[in-house]
Formats: sequence, structure tokens, C-alpha cells
Amino acid sequence: MTEKAPARLIGMSGSLRAGSYSNAVLETLREKFTGIADLTIWDLAPIPLYNQDFEGDKRPAPVKALLAAIAAADGLVLCAPEFNHSIPGVLKNALDWASRPAFTSVMAYKPVAIMATSPGALSGARCLEHIKVALDSMMARVVLARECIITSVAAKIRDGRLVDQVCLDFAGAVVEELLHEIRLRAMAGAADG
Repeated sequence: MTEKAPARLIGMSGSLRAGSYSNAVLETLREKFTGIADLTIWDLAPIPLYNQDFEGDKRPAPVKALLAAIAAADGLVLCAPEFNHSIPGVLKNALDWASRPAFTSVMAYKPVAIMATSPGALSGARCLEHIKVALDSMMARVVLARECIITSVAAKIRDGRLVDQVCLDFAGAVVEELLHEIRLRAMAGAADG
């Protein structure tokens, strides 16, 4: 990212469902930050289940494409519902692939913004906590921001977009923190060079 070029972000949703609330949040953020950030929402459906037998050059093509996109990105935006008090399997699986090889993966030191959606008034916090633990273990940098959980989300989505302004401002603030982290990294890299 430079002062003139938009940040390159990869968005990943924890839901494959048509009409996913997490996808709607990411799509809304993609539109909100047009010109400031290029947020590419990555389809995780083609990513096969993680299998250590297929690491390195043996990685399946969809995995290679995802890892190349993450490597080229300035940061990630993850948005997921809470499944069984934890991370949805589709997102955890993608993170497992991206975490290899340990300590030197494409996720090492990558800035990441995280948020959750919930159909009720209470869930989402455990999902975020488990995502943080997974990201910490792969040495990713979760941006310091207030936890973003969009509760009662069904009432806040219309035509595939997040329309609740308070929630949109809150989610937008998390992405702003991500962009701030990316700018700081770019300035530090320029100073070192």
C-alpha cells in the first residue's frame, strides 16, 4: 500500500450459505471502502479439507491460489458466525492451510481484522476469541480494535447489505484500524529501506 494506491485486502467469510450475513457484511465493507481499499472476498467453497500429505508443491490449486492472494494482500478481514461456540469449519480449514509452514506461513505478521455476526443477542464473542487464538498461533497480527459483533443481524441486513448505520460505522472502524496498521507497517518498511 502506498499513499496513492488502495490497500489490498482479502475478505473471508465463515459461511458458505447463500444469503450469508457474514458475506453481506463483507460486501457492504467492500463498497464502503472503494477507492481506499480493494477488498476481494474470497470464496472458500473450493478449498479442500486440510491434509498434511498435500503441503508444499502438492497443495491443491485452489489452496495455492488462496495462499498467493494472502501473500500479496496487505491485510485480511474475517467475518464469521459462531458455530457451536467456536469458529465455523470452513474458515478454520482455510486458516489451517494458510498457517503452513509453521512460523513462516503467509499469515506470519499479516494484519487481520476480525468480526462476527449473530442472529441472536449474545453469541459471537467465543467465535472471535477462538479466531484470535488461531491467528496468534500462526503469528498473524490481530488489529487492536473493539470487538465487532453484529447481533440480531437478520434485522440489519437488507438486499444482501448491512443497512444498520451504527453497526456499519462500528465494522467500518475496525477496517479503519486495519488500514492504520497497514500504513504504519508501510512507513516502518520505508524507513528501514
